[in-house]
Amino acid sequence: MSDWRSVVVAKLRGECTFDAPLATRTAIRVGGSADLLVRPADPDDLSALLSLCLAQDLPVFVLGNGANLLVADAGIRGVVVRLPADFGADSAGGTRLILSAGAPNSRLVARAQASGLVGCEFLSGIPGTLGGAVVMNAGTKLGEMKNLVSRVEVTTAAGAGWLSASELAFAYRHCELPPGAVVTRVEVALRQGDVEASAKSMLADREYRRRTQPLSQPTFGSTFRNPPGRHAGQLIEAAGLKGFRIGGAAWSELHANFVVNLGGASASEVRQLMKLAQDRVREEFGIALEPEVRLAGEFREDSNEGQGAARG
Repeated sequence: MSDWRSVVVAKLRGECTFDAPLATRTAIRVGGSADLLVRPADPDDLSALLSLCLAQDLPVFVLGNGANLLVADAGIRGVVVRLPADFGADSAGGTRLILSAGAPNSRLVARAQASGLVGCEFLSGIPGTLGGAVVMNAGTKLGEMKNLVSRVEVTTAAGAGWLSASELAFAYRHCELPPGAVVTRVEVALRQGDVEASAKSMLADREYRRRTQPLSQPTFGSTFRNPPGRHAGQLIEAAGLKGFRIGGAAWSELHANFVVNLGGASASEVRQLMKLAQDRVREEFGIALEPEVRLAGEFREDSNEGQGAARG
C-alpha cells in the first residue's frame, strides 16, 4: 500500500495524510481510517490527483463535512479527497453568488444576507458543505438545492469546466455528475428580498429543529428518505423501534428517523439499526425504506458485532 501512496504524495502539492482517522470527520463520529486523505491545493492539483488515480485504478471518495455519511469500521480504501473551504475563488454579481464547494452551507446563507438576497433559507439548518448539498440535492420542506443552483464547476482527470443545472438531472436527494467528477464551485441564483424577515424565518426553523431533532448528540441527520405520502420517522416509531439501541447506537427518543451515537458506537451497530428498521417496516407495512445517508467502505451484512440490543 505504501508504494502507491508514496507515488501520489510525490506528485501533489496539497496536504496528504496517511491512515487518516475519519470518525472525527463525520457528524455521527464513527468509522475507520482512510488509506490516504488528500486536501488538493487547487483545481489543477485535484485534476492531477484524479488523473493519477485513474491511471493506477485507485478508488476515490469525496468527503465533505461528514454529514449524512456512515463510514465502515474498516475505513475507506484508496484516496479520500476533502476540499478546503476556500478551494476556488468566490465571486458575486447581481443576484448570483459563486462559492467554493468546500465551503460550509452557512457561508452561502451569510453571503446572501450580507448582499440583501433571499431564497436559501432552508440551508441555514443543514450541516455540511455546498458540494455535498449539491450532490445530495439537500433540502427541507422549505426548499432544496435544485431551486437555487444555476450551474456548478466540476473537475475531472481532464480538467475543470462548468455544467448547467439542467445537466445535473436533479431528483429527490440526488443529482447526476459525470463519471469521476468532483464539484469544486457552485453558482446559485437568488433574489433581492427582505433579509430581516428571512433571518427571522431561519431562526424559527433552527429553533424548531432544536426542539424536534437530537442535535445535541452525534447524528447524521435523517437516516431514511420519506416514502411517498409517508414519514420514515413515523413508520420506524410505529414499528416499535423509537429508542431502541444496539451497543452504543440508538434510534433517537426525540425523532425516530435519527440514529444517535450514545458514546463509543461502531459503524456496524449503526448499520444493524438501519437494517432492523428496514426489515421491520417492510414486514409490518410493506414499505421499503431507502437510505438518505451514504455508506462508505465495506459493511459485512452478516456481521454479529454489537449484538446485545436493548431499549435506551
